Amino acid sequence: MAVLAGCAQSTTGTAAPESESTPGLERFYDQELSWGPCADYATSDMDRSAFAADTFECARLEVPLDYAQPDGETAQVAVLRQKATGDKVGSLLFNPGGPGASGMSLVASLAGSLATSPLSQRFDLVGFDPRGVGASTPTIDCLNDAEWEAERADLDVDPSPAGVEQTEAENRQYAQQCTERSGGADVLANVGTRDVVRDLDILREALGDEKLNYVGYSYGTRIGSAYAEAFPENVRALVLDGALDPTQTTVERTVAQNAGFQQAFEAYAADCAKQPNCPLGTDPAQATAAFQALTRPLIDAPIPAEGGARTLSYPDAVTGTIQALYLEELWPVLSRGISGLASGDGTILLRLADIYNDRAQDGTYGNSIEAFVVISCVDEERITDRAEQAELIRRANEAAPFRDDGRGVVAALDPCAFWPAPPTSEPHIPQVEGLPPTLTISVTGDPATPYQAGVDLAEALGGSLLSVEGNQHTAALQGNACIDDIVNAYLIDLQLPAEGASCTL
Repeated sequence: MAVLAGCAQSTTGTAAPESESTPGLERFYDQELSWGPCADYATSDMDRSAFAADTFECARLEVPLDYAQPDGETAQVAVLRQKATGDKVGSLLFNPGGPGASGMSLVASLAGSLATSPLSQRFDLVGFDPRGVGASTPTIDCLNDAEWEAERADLDVDPSPAGVEQTEAENRQYAQQCTERSGGADVLANVGTRDVVRDLDILREALGDEKLNYVGYSYGTRIGSAYAEAFPENVRALVLDGALDPTQTTVERTVAQNAGFQQAFEAYAADCAKQPNCPLGTDPAQATAAFQALTRPLIDAPIPAEGGARTLSYPDAVTGTIQALYLEELWPVLSRGISGLASGDGTILLRLADIYNDRAQDGTYGNSIEAFVVISCVDEERITDRAEQAELIRRANEAAPFRDDGRGVVAALDPCAFWPAPPTSEPHIPQVEGLPPTLTISVTGDPATPYQAGVDLAEALGGSLLSVEGNQHTAALQGNACIDDIVNAYLIDLQLPAEGASCTL
């Protein structure tokens, strides 16, 4: 499932939305947040440093664990805020995607670059960790640090019946550990997008906003579009960047995303071929074969990394490469990593894989990838037939041959097939009557959320599309004046770009 990070369907299920008028929810909508220092909310060394700034304040929002039982157990959503410095429009909420990434960390990291932006003057910048993620509780937990290291070295490349049985046994155990360590099946049943958008509406009210202003990246576009469907009357402005396609099934979207990463790999290879000493050679048409020749031997013989303190496995070599394909600025780092691989040093690719897997320098792991799996299991269509699973893997390998291990299709069911709770969402075109104009941004060379997905989501929402020429995953508020000026004008003044508007990275 690793290549799926940042992906999920873009709409929630068909259950009726909750609101402040729903019996039992009044106390949640009426709550006042108790703001204070953010130090106790940090879950990583980077957060501990960033959250220390006195411009941030943090609080916990109380929400029902199960919206069908509002008088039952509760969950706590962690929230970080930097207050507006000028004439305030309202709060601007952010989600970075995943599913499983921290919105608190995103806002803390964005605040510096937005210090002189009109957004910092006109909005309280607000990041939240969705239920189960980061500093929110109950926290999703499936693996301890030692188990994480073993998981990353686990190959699962044996397509024989015995190999399939072993892989399924591991996936069944993974589902069981997630259940036991995260607080039980009731927790896992209620961490999906269906419940996050309900939390988001309570947060909007607790922040004192009549309408929601929201920027969602990648999977965060799913939260935004699902909110638009559930609460269209409560929307003021939605920026959805790196969209997920509402017209595709889980299988279709998985294959399309693999094709997107192959496109990004080929774009990288073409650029690399122009550079001196490209580790994949001077013929881009042979780059996939060259990459396979370098990485596939790791299946039988991992190589040293970090001076022999660790080793680079085949899964980590592929994962580290995928991490670098998210952003064109990382292509030179990827070239150095592949060159290191060719010379027997896996350090750079391993460290790229560490970033992807949320591993800190001290060997501890955050829960973003675990949350990704857990949330996906209730947000995605579930495959319980091995023949269907085999066909999906075959199509994915065909779409992205650079990451094909060459050992054949392992038709093992993934952890979601053994999940203790049913899915709570399903793919469908969002029904958004009464929704104000929205802004979707799509990058032509986005590896994780292909460009057409943004076109389709903008059409489904009846909103505007900003096309961006470039090779990276998402683009808003990252320093490009063309893009950021359009985003600022929309968020502050609700001014939409002209039809056919485009920018270049």
